[in-house]
Amino acid sequence: MVAVILSGGAGTRLWPVSRELYPKPFMRLPDGQSLLQKALLRAVSIPGVREVLTVTGQEHYFSTKNEYAATELPEGLELSYVVEPLRRNTAPAIALAALHTAQRHGPEAVMLVLSSDQLVDNLAAFVQAVQQAEGAARQGYLVTFGIRPTYPATGFGYIQQGEALGEGVFRVERFVEKPDLETARGYLDQGTFSWNAGIFCFQAGAYLEALKTLSPEVYEAVLRCWESSPKSSPSYIDAASFKAVPNISVDYAVMEKSDRVAVVPAAFGWSDLGSWDATAELVPPDAQGNRIFGDVVLVDAHDTFVQSEGRVVAAIGVEKLVIVDTPDALLVARRDRVQDVKKVVEQLQAKQHQAANRHRTVQRPWGSYTLLEEGPNFTIRRLVVRPGQSQLLQLHHHRSEHWVVVSGTARVVRGEQELWLRTNESINIPAATPHRLSNPGLIDLVIIEVQSGEYLGEDDVVRLETSEELLLESGRGD
Repeated sequence: MVAVILSGGAGTRLWPVSRELYPKPFMRLPDGQSLLQKALLRAVSIPGVREVLTVTGQEHYFSTKNEYAATELPEGLELSYVVEPLRRNTAPAIALAALHTAQRHGPEAVMLVLSSDQLVDNLAAFVQAVQQAEGAARQGYLVTFGIRPTYPATGFGYIQQGEALGEGVFRVERFVEKPDLETARGYLDQGTFSWNAGIFCFQAGAYLEALKTLSPEVYEAVLRCWESSPKSSPSYIDAASFKAVPNISVDYAVMEKSDRVAVVPAAFGWSDLGSWDATAELVPPDAQGNRIFGDVVLVDAHDTFVQSEGRVVAAIGVEKLVIVDTPDALLVARRDRVQDVKKVVEQLQAKQHQAANRHRTVQRPWGSYTLLEEGPNFTIRRLVVRPGQSQLLQLHHHRSEHWVVVSGTARVVRGEQELWLRTNESINIPAATPHRLSNPGLIDLVIIEVQSGEYLGEDDVVRLETSEELLLESGRGD
């Protein structure tokens, strides 16, 4: 079995923590792990999984790699990647994964397709459900997972089960869209409906054949992309041909059209964390019903969720609020209005405000940088270069840079010179001077960088060497 993780998304419902370039899968939960790390650990818990294939976008590829590198994984596990140049929804993403799987392991190989932004509480029940699904998948069924409803939810699609096909597996009678409250109550009373979890299990060849038959335009477009793209890992999908791929979900393209679809209704403590209200439920309440995550002080507060990423947050005399504080954005909302957070993001996007897209900390192939302060003609950033990593040789026409080593050892190329810097040592990089920063050590290299100049835009960079990773970094600065 190959576990496939779909990692990406726009990140609107959990703003300001989730953003375009750092969406929900990368959110840190109270236990310190991200949703993406939990999905990876869930995947490798399935007996027989030796490869985890992640389909992600170019804007999320490096963040995904960093999350995996920080996760303790079993020996012999292979991590592979398919990198999409833009979003085209789940049907094309799964098709790319199926082509990869069929090429490497044959069309009869079974794929378990997981979302990167869901939670599962009962791992043993999840493994049991996967094993039931695998049996049906090996008989040629396209299997989806249903979650036994615990309340009349109106925010999920539903699946109605039909005749039994085996232990714990049923033929799908029909898929239904998100219902109104009265209809949802009826579904709950009937007992044959489950929430659509967006988790799938099928043979690679069975999915490709179904896509070819039921949505031939999607199949042909994805196949052209695959044939035009490198077959290494990461496999960077050809951007020119991928633009022609239809944007469509796997449910619309295949699952709702096929007569070979089965469902495994299960109860393994599933949540898609679709709002801040749902996220708050992960934190135990105090005697007043408040839930806090971070450095928070509450006085005469009730039924309020507060999350702080650094600063002290104090709230006095409030109730039924959600307060989420990040270094560059603050959200305050009534708990019954958290679904409207996406409207805030829409307004920020309309203003082209960077808070809709990125945090002050931005991931790079070599590590990350954090914006500390900026003003007219200057920017101050903290750079973290991981052990063994290096920036590409480059220069800037309009700005000079001053680097101070906070910790670690730096190897710096400046023009024709190669210099070594240690803690509390510094160096100037004049404008138009070729330079490269590397970390030859065993610990993170931390640098405080001061940029000075009349123009400090991220596009003021001239690459003097290339690499495979530059395919993704082109045009995004250093």
